[in-house]
Amino acid sequence: MRRTVFNEDHEAFRETIRAFIEAEVVPVYDEWFAAGQAPRDFYYKLGELGIFGISVPEEFGGAGMETHKFEAVLYEETSRAGVMFGGSGVHVLLALPYLKMLATDEQKKRFLPKFVTGEEMWAIAMTEPGTGSDLAGMKTTAKLSEDGSHYVLNGAKTFITGGVHADKVIVCARTAPPTAEDRRHGISLFCVDTKSEGYSVGRKLDKLGLKVSDTAELAFVDVKVPVEDLLGEENKGFYYLGHNLASERWGIAYGAYAQAAAAVRFAKQYVQERTVFGKPVAHFQNTKFELAACQAEVDAAQAVADRALEALDAGELTPAEAASAKLFCTEVAHRVIDRCLQLHGGYGYMNEYPIARLYADNRVNRIYGGTSEIMKTIIAKDMGL
Repeated sequence: MRRTVFNEDHEAFRETIRAFIEAEVVPVYDEWFAAGQAPRDFYYKLGELGIFGISVPEEFGGAGMETHKFEAVLYEETSRAGVMFGGSGVHVLLALPYLKMLATDEQKKRFLPKFVTGEEMWAIAMTEPGTGSDLAGMKTTAKLSEDGSHYVLNGAKTFITGGVHADKVIVCARTAPPTAEDRRHGISLFCVDTKSEGYSVGRKLDKLGLKVSDTAELAFVDVKVPVEDLLGEENKGFYYLGHNLASERWGIAYGAYAQAAAAVRFAKQYVQERTVFGKPVAHFQNTKFELAACQAEVDAAQAVADRALEALDAGELTPAEAASAKLFCTEVAHRVIDRCLQLHGGYGYMNEYPIARLYADNRVNRIYGGTSEIMKTIIAKDMGL
């Protein structure tokens, strides 16, 4: 079916990204995989390419284009090549919306130019040990000093993608206790410099997948955060987090669809080249039927992902619609990637094959950004159930 979501500019960007991946990423990707992260200087290259500034206003060094379609192209092209751009997705998809929505003019002047160039990489720290999806249960605190000049941050965060290389982190912390009427009250957001005294990066977590995306534990011991680095209004952090969840969940949905499409591509190529019993694996009816079924699911996921993309760009993607897109696309990707790995036989279990890495990478899609169970709860509530 003909797609209408992308125009000539997006396709030109696709060609640029595909060439960049082939030249700068594919030759060294195995080294990154073994190291468990992309090198820090890679992010400078992404900055030079303009990836970080697409939707940043021109006055701060960006291109000023209010669209997620270039991000969608990135999802498709990185998945197609079986690679990742480290923790850069968090930098753009998660951190940037908060800076654009909440930062004061003074903060934007300080933060955004270096954001665009990759001089300062950003992460966001929400999850804590023991809280998971229950963000209202966070224990990290930020107490205002007696002279009112700074907050004192204490606590710990975990599962922080991009946490190893981050120069700045948006940290969610309690500035007031929850109330009897609203346990979400009292959470605030802070822009924290990772060079601050008392700030430390703990373990670089050893994940099942997403090996090239560094994920870490963070700790804060009496970290002083200047009052001018409060992001938005005090005690309204939970509202802000909820406001940006739709775009985050769209990103996971679109990434999952792109992974599923890549899995079909990898499997098709493999079965055409692999010979068993004197014939290509693609010759057998079971192979044809499996790939045909997978392609049908990918087509459906693409339609859902594209529709959600158009709604997001129009500012019309509701929380329930984002949850539905995430639930559907991640479940499709789970089924498709599993079936495509099966067509690889024993080689599908080897990390030297992209399908194996894709299988491991994909699993977290049904967990982060809200589990599939949380997505079902949101959808059911929207249905009046």
